[in-house]
Amino acid sequence: MKSRFNFKSIAFSLLAITLAGVVPVAAQQQQLDGALKTIKSTATLNLGYLESAPPFSFIGPDKRPAGYSIDLCTRVASAIQKQLDVNLKLNWVVVTPENRMSMVESGKIDIECGTTTASLSRYERVDFSLMTFVDGGSMLIRVDSTFKTTADLSGKRVAVIPGTTTQSALTRFLKEEFVNLTQVPVKDHIEGRTALEKGTVDAYASDSGILMGLAVTAPNPKLFGLAEGRFSYEPYGFMMRRNDPSFRLAVNRALATTYRSGDILAIYDRWFGSFGKPGDAIVAMYMLNGLPD
Repeated sequence: MKSRFNFKSIAFSLLAITLAGVVPVAAQQQQLDGALKTIKSTATLNLGYLESAPPFSFIGPDKRPAGYSIDLCTRVASAIQKQLDVNLKLNWVVVTPENRMSMVESGKIDIECGTTTASLSRYERVDFSLMTFVDGGSMLIRVDSTFKTTADLSGKRVAVIPGTTTQSALTRFLKEEFVNLTQVPVKDHIEGRTALEKGTVDAYASDSGILMGLAVTAPNPKLFGLAEGRFSYEPYGFMMRRNDPSFRLAVNRALATTYRSGDILAIYDRWFGSFGKPGDAIVAMYMLNGLPD
């Protein structure tokens, strides 16, 4: 009696065996890890923000976080919520310039939505998203001041937040320009502006975008102006914990989509429209960071 093979049956059997080996691998690849795993299991995204860094991050009239960086982080949260298919609770946590990095390192916040400059030394402790803004160090001054440019710094009292890239860049600039002045430490941007209002300092040093926000939100905006010139390059990014590529990719995908789609222009106009259209450096930053998916 001849043996008859059912090639169709054998083919299906081999396919079933093959799929039995492939499906678990595919499922394993889809498993979440790092921050995304925790976010899905808790249905909570912890976001850090500064209370006094307008127009990037501050407390709005409704007592909720508001600003350019807050809007971008909200976009990121919406994208992660869609990716994880979960109704997320956004837990906004106040951070300070002094503790923002440690809050990220310790896992108390998943992402810091502020005005942190991405620097190589900071990459030793935290990771950064795609660029969110590009700025430069400048001086907030009173319009009735004789101090008009960064070349007029000699002998002045300049307020600055210790431990920031602004202070480092300012110190380096002063050394290179052989200028001596007195640095007055302040705890945050509002304290720096207040010191300038009271006349206890001649200027407040920070990034120009922050300084413009401080001016327009002051009780008397006409009191302030910006000194001419810049003394640093400040590329902003959102801080995250190191060694978490899945979460970093989710954040960067949301940012790149916002830039690539052009939606970023409405966000920019909302917070910086009164200062005019975005400059060439900002436009180039959006284009270069609008990575294809």
